[in-house]
Amino acid sequence: QVNLVESGGGLVQAGGSLRLSCAASGLTISTYVMAWFRQAPGKERELVARFAWSLMTTIFADSVKGRFTISRDNAKNMVYLQMNNLKSEDTAVYYCAAAQKTPGSNWQSSATYNYWGRGTQVTVSS
Repeated sequence: QVNLVESGGGLVQAGGSLRLSCAASGLTISTYVMAWFRQAPGKERELVARFAWSLMTTIFADSVKGRFTISRDNAKNMVYLQMNNLKSEDTAVYYCAAAQKTPGSNWQSSATYNYWGRGTQVTVSS
């Protein structure tokens, strides 16, 4: 059974930082495309950051480039999202997701991802 469990969310002032963690079990993160998505009230779920198939590069949404970093610890089977210089528009529920490495997949689409955590709330006050 696959489980993805997010932690590290909370309330932070604008300009502050948070580090989200995703603990994976039942799968090996190095064999999946791991990603972070977020969903704000009334909006669609959007990709925030992910690892490329090759694991050699990372991809970020334009809105978070230069502020967010995605990292992983394969030994611990953990994925992290370091969020700096947070803005009120970053307020959302953040989800960890895993997708099987299927050629031709649309990695931007939430529909591509096979496994999801329950999410962790991030609220940025201005």
